[in-house]
Amino acid sequence: MSDCRALDNQRLFVEEAIIGGIKRLLSGRVNEVLKETEFSLPLIEFGGYEGGSAVVPIISLSTCERTEKERIIRLDAYTLTIVFALPESPESELHSYAYAAAVDRALGEDPALGGAVSRAVLVEKKYIPPKKAHCGDGWEVVLSLRVTVEGGNNDY
Repeated sequence: MSDCRALDNQRLFVEEAIIGGIKRLLSGRVNEVLKETEFSLPLIEFGGYEGGSAVVPIISLSTCERTEKERIIRLDAYTLTIVFALPESPESELHSYAYAAAVDRALGEDPALGGAVSRAVLVEKKYIPPKKAHCGDGWEVVLSLRVTVEGGNNDY
């Protein structure tokens, strides 16, 4: 029974480490990159933040199918999605591209998320405009990452 609990705790820890690593990247290096731009962009915040002067991304994580090679070398693979919901403004489209570029640049500089993972790679950027202009809907930026962790033990 204790072996099962240890395995569950290890899985929980790996997933918490992935989420923590991406939050540190977003609130750290990505915010630094955003500050370096010539535009005034709302910075990324986490927690119970409410207001229009910051963006609070939604982060979701799921395991993804591993190849036979990944199973043999004990490499766990995850799909991590980051969604930025941006309020409608004349600059929303430009801001969408800036957030995606900042995340891409920061990941290129630290693909291991500070040692939390083996490698995180941005695999898709999706820019979603409002369905109707001037109706209160904003832009969405959906970034999909493939995250791998060596030495995993997620044999579901």
